[in-house]
Amino acid sequence: MDLYVPIIVLGVLALAFAAGSVAMASLTGPKRWNRARLDAYECGIEPTPQPVGGGRFPIKYYLTAMLFIVFDIEIIFLYPWAVAFNHMGIFGLVEMVLFIVTVLVAYAYIWRRGGLEWD
Repeated sequence: MDLYVPIIVLGVLALAFAAGSVAMASLTGPKRWNRARLDAYECGIEPTPQPVGGGRFPIKYYLTAMLFIVFDIEIIFLYPWAVAFNHMGIFGLVEMVLFIVTVLVAYAYIWRRGGLEWD
């Protein structure tokens, strides 16, 4: 149990800092509310009205999300593989080549669908 005490203390300190920051900001922050401040904000552009059932997102939104997930998963798998490369031998190399091929298939799909073209 002695090994976990520093981790628990760090977690408690992080929670206390987060809660304290939110509480202090709400207590010390300005309380001047007006119509402009309560309006929706979209990067300085006037918000566009949305249809009742929500709106349709362009496919680029989903392709960008998929690209992020593909590369995020790739990094999560590549780092431990690189650390333990000497212990896995040829089996680890073959498995990683197969994984990289599947990642390249997803990358080619996103490229073909126009996910890398920014307008």
